[in-house]
Amino acid sequence: MSNPSRRARGLFVLAALLAAPLGAQEKVDLATVDKIKDEAMNRSQIMETMSWLTDVHGPRLTGSPTTRAAAEWAMKAMAGWGVQNTRLESWGPFYTGWRNDRFALQVLGTNPFTVAAAPRAWSPAPLRGVVRGDAMMLVLDSLADTTKFVGKLRGRFAMISPVPELKPHMEADARRLTDAELQRLAAQPLPAAGGGFGGRPAGARPPARPSANDTTFLKFLAREGVSGLLLAARGDFGTVFTDNGAPRVKNPPVVPAVHVSAEHYGRIARMLAKGVAVPMELAMQNTITPDTMSFNVLGEIPGTDPALKDEIVMLGGHFDSWHAGTGATDNAAGSAVMMEALRIFQTLGLKPRRTIRIGLWTGEEQGLLGSRQYVARHFGTRTGDTVVTEAEYDKFSGYFNVDNGTGKIRGVYLQGNAGVKNVFDSWLQPFWANGAQTITYANTGGTDHLAFDGIGLPGWQFIQDPIEYGTRTHHSNQDVYERVQADDMKHNAAVVASFVWLTAQRDAKLPRKAGYVLRPAVTP
Repeated sequence: MSNPSRRARGLFVLAALLAAPLGAQEKVDLATVDKIKDEAMNRSQIMETMSWLTDVHGPRLTGSPTTRAAAEWAMKAMAGWGVQNTRLESWGPFYTGWRNDRFALQVLGTNPFTVAAAPRAWSPAPLRGVVRGDAMMLVLDSLADTTKFVGKLRGRFAMISPVPELKPHMEADARRLTDAELQRLAAQPLPAAGGGFGGRPAGARPPARPSANDTTFLKFLAREGVSGLLLAARGDFGTVFTDNGAPRVKNPPVVPAVHVSAEHYGRIARMLAKGVAVPMELAMQNTITPDTMSFNVLGEIPGTDPALKDEIVMLGGHFDSWHAGTGATDNAAGSAVMMEALRIFQTLGLKPRRTIRIGLWTGEEQGLLGSRQYVARHFGTRTGDTVVTEAEYDKFSGYFNVDNGTGKIRGVYLQGNAGVKNVFDSWLQPFWANGAQTITYANTGGTDHLAFDGIGLPGWQFIQDPIEYGTRTHHSNQDVYERVQADDMKHNAAVVASFVWLTAQRDAKLPRKAGYVLRPAVTP
């Protein structure tokens, strides 16, 4: 059945294209954009890249040996397309590398069952690889309540989360942005000047009760000799969302920690409430890499215009992921889009005026660490409104990022950069018929474009359909290849490649936001 509002919008778009030539606002090389779209949609290799990153190499926790193997494959693939100067650029120090090699959690006894669960990232393994003990629920309103359990926890699996209350899903988990939502984004006013260097938005103040992030509490559990810590995972239908379990102290307490699916956590808790013993066995083995230095993946297509070839256009996304799935929508999807854009350029034999540089970052999940250090090294650092600039700062034209899952690109967040609105309006017009037509002044946070935007460099994240990102795949065991939407990915590669190409070909660099005091770094 046809959608009347969509059909009407399509007629409006067609009329607008006929009435307003693209060149009226910004020069758009439609012939090249059409070639890019054709290659992206009809001869795509993006899902093959996705399969290598996810199926073959799997989860890419920052610092893990699988992340390095995936990075080496990505460099080899890009070099095979003719991308030059592919390399790993170190940053750090970071935590030690961690990879889970074996994991199983079982309830034993007369009615045994396998528990749906995932290890917490950077969790230590049991000293002998396998540990047994009875589950025990700890009701703790404050750290002082731990005194009630002194001498009672040795050999136990401590459960400290409230029992999750699961409700039926009355609406689909997956969705696309509605016309009304896109219109609200388009109507956003220009935000106030300023904005921090970037990180994930501050959340609510941690609760007073002890948590898995409370070092004092973890040390208590370690002294008491617990077998492990069981945490109720967010999610349902067997989906297990994990979190940032990276050690926050140099020598973290040795307490194996596990995220348990809501359904199985509830079952164990209800059995305990009936006075039924729940004996359990945890088997876990990890690979630890002691090197605390990590890396970003870089590569270039050199510019060809003698006057502009030293200027830089960047595209990127974070390469690292969490560990319970294979890091497909977060963020092999963004990495594959960027790699595919470079493949398209090389396949079509396009020669950019400016140098095009890809950056695939690690450490994003722990606070944009890789992109922040890269930006500080190459472009500059900021204190207040003053940016101390490095050599490449003045040569930078723009950075484009994808990190909101597999969903179709519907437009661009301008990050308050009013100067590019008309430019991006023109660049989106070839994609209006595909639903990408929204420009918003609004800021969006939580990913690597903030490292650039935070020092006054033009950096943007695209608006994307959420699909199942927040409900099913973001940091979960369901973040796997099967959740990736191939047609959306092809569309995204076409949009990104077009924006990057048009940036590389412009006579002038893209406009920047005002309000920063620039001071060149002093060279010793």
